[in-house]
Amino acid sequence: MKNSFTLALLLGCLATPLFAQSSPVSPKGEPTNAAEAAAQKAASDQKRDARYFAIVESLSPPQQAWEKVLQENLGNFYLDGHKNDKIANRSNAWDFVQDDPKLPRVLLIGDSVSRGYTLPTRAALSGKANVHRAPENCGPTKNGLKKIDVWLGENQKWDVIHFNFGIHDRATPVGEYAERLEQLVLRMKATGAILVWASTTPIPDDPAKGQKAAAILEHNEAAAALMQKHGIAIDDLFTAITPKLDKMQIPNDVHFNASGYDFLGQKVAESLEAAIRSLPERKN
Repeated sequence: MKNSFTLALLLGCLATPLFAQSSPVSPKGEPTNAAEAAAQKAASDQKRDARYFAIVESLSPPQQAWEKVLQENLGNFYLDGHKNDKIANRSNAWDFVQDDPKLPRVLLIGDSVSRGYTLPTRAALSGKANVHRAPENCGPTKNGLKKIDVWLGENQKWDVIHFNFGIHDRATPVGEYAERLEQLVLRMKATGAILVWASTTPIPDDPAKGQKAAAILEHNEAAAALMQKHGIAIDDLFTAITPKLDKMQIPNDVHFNASGYDFLGQKVAESLEAAIRSLPERKN
């Protein structure tokens, strides 16, 4: 009996095609390996890029110039998202801003948190200010020293510059961070713009990444002392958002949900309005 069962099992295995055991059939159209997946993505990206560049060709010269700046500075991750937004006709933080000459010009400098509150800030200041932002995720102060002239632009006149560096500097020694930040402050002050510094928003402890929430407190304290030294206004986003983290910050993340960015955008707009009120009266 045992030998008959073994023989039947063996015959059954032999009757099954060998490829069925080693190469599972994938749904029609889906890649079966990494090389095929990469080829499909490359083809999709090529098609997307063709549509994006066709849109760019239809834009005005100033808009085309801005798209070129974005192409040179955004980096693959953010540039891909921007291209997708352009094709879908969706607004994003890097939209071209057509200035109203009657309104003050504002520049936002900061990382991905700053990117998140850019659109809410623009909405809150609609009809009150032309709100631009730097053409990338600005990252740490080290990157700021390399790119600040690009962000300020050639022959650009800014009335107010709202800036933050912090989350990407959380592992930077505080003294080194303060030294770099002061160099950036001096460069921005040279533009003649009113400066507003935003305190860095809280981050969670993350031992796996060597990330400590206390690092933001230390860096904010050093930055605040520097701003006081240079007479720069402070937009204390850290204090404003801290009581609302459970509802507005994504769990175990430095970023925020839509409600969080709306809240931050409103706070930024309020600080910018205060700065704008101190500007000399515009002569149109």
